[in-house]
Amino acid sequence: MEKIRQTLADSKAARWTALAVVAFTMLCGYFLTDAMAPLKPLLEQQLSWSSEEYGLFTSAYGWFNVFLIMLIIGGIILDKMGVRFTGKMAAILMVAGTALKYWALSTDIFADQTWHFLFWDANPQVFVAGLGYAIFGVGVETAGITVSKIIVKWFKGKELALAMGLEMATARMGTGLALAGSAPLAKAMGHVSMPIFVALILLCIGLIAFFIYCGMDKKLEASIAQSKEGLPQEEEESFRLSDILFIIRNRGWWYIAILCVLFYSAVFPFLKYASDLMVNKFGMDPATAGLIPSVMPFGTILLTPLFGNLYDRKGKGATIMIIGALLLIFVHAMFSIPAVNKPWMAFFLIVILGIGFSLVPSAMWPSVPKIIPYQKLGTAYALIFWVQNWGLMGVPYLIGWVLDKYCITGTRLIEGVEVPSYDYTLPMMIFTAFGVLAIVFGFLLKAENKRKGYGLEMPNIEEKQ
Repeated sequence: MEKIRQTLADSKAARWTALAVVAFTMLCGYFLTDAMAPLKPLLEQQLSWSSEEYGLFTSAYGWFNVFLIMLIIGGIILDKMGVRFTGKMAAILMVAGTALKYWALSTDIFADQTWHFLFWDANPQVFVAGLGYAIFGVGVETAGITVSKIIVKWFKGKELALAMGLEMATARMGTGLALAGSAPLAKAMGHVSMPIFVALILLCIGLIAFFIYCGMDKKLEASIAQSKEGLPQEEEESFRLSDILFIIRNRGWWYIAILCVLFYSAVFPFLKYASDLMVNKFGMDPATAGLIPSVMPFGTILLTPLFGNLYDRKGKGATIMIIGALLLIFVHAMFSIPAVNKPWMAFFLIVILGIGFSLVPSAMWPSVPKIIPYQKLGTAYALIFWVQNWGLMGVPYLIGWVLDKYCITGTRLIEGVEVPSYDYTLPMMIFTAFGVLAIVFGFLLKAENKRKGYGLEMPNIEEKQ
């Protein structure tokens, strides 16, 4: 009887340690991603930003990823050059973009200036901070697809959805810390830029952590090579540009990509405005308004791995995504009702949103390897992230524009500075509409899975013969 050849990935200690290291790097990245979300009232007070300028800055996350297709290029680099090269490149971009963003927010060099771009006048501080955020966005999104491929590399045929769920849960800790801590940190340290400085320090540590992972990855590949010694070698198919056509011709891939952009457009842009919603609709203090929204990412720490483990063992991936989208519709529809204006109501709805936010990603990302072969997986994830970035870029600006155009109800004072007050009914109806469309594509995905037999409703853990 032939001896079973094992690799480093067969060691539970090794694969879970590798996961912990790369998940920490993503935690650092997600802290910066949402560090500005609770600071909108302080940006209006200290830097005189409008809601539209805040929306423009937030949309900068996707500028390069969308218009320069940097995410797709990152996916191609990932499939061509591997996870070590791509991950280090992504982590360095995150550090560089954050450094530029911090400098733009902390300097007075742009005071009373206006830059003219053809028919468009821009606040230079908003533009340069947005430029830094755009560079960071390339880095963190490329890091995201790299880490997804790393997890498939270590966990395929094992606890794949659980591992992806734990990675997402760890990353969401960064979101939760940002939502809960950025405003108190800015107050304590005297300026709205200081949370970005803290994020810069964290990202430098995250960069070091990824270099540590690279050593583990080298050992994994050496063990894989050793396990294949003396066995017939299969010629590994290298990535070709024609593989992009293979991916985009796959209807199931499109349903996942569209479901992704709709779902995340109703969650991440909402989080950018959630603290301001707590101030304007629920009467909370700007310094503590991020505490209730922070419950959502902290709740995913337990729930995302739980639902991922459920998918690993029981299947029902497409069904899980549909249930998550239903919860999304319920939460945003309730937030749009004027009578729902008590803080305990907001807390309850954020908890429900956290459940929905745990359900969909826990099933969505582990479903992609069931549809797309491993050698094309980096590009497949990159293309999904590219589609997603259209929403992450466009929706925050849309909400900021809608707030300035249709939702100003008066003014209020923050430490003696007069800032606008807003009615968030219309923005919440927009988020609800995204949830309704997500339901439609969830059912289309389920029907496509039934036709093609992808196994999205089947468990991920392979039974050992």
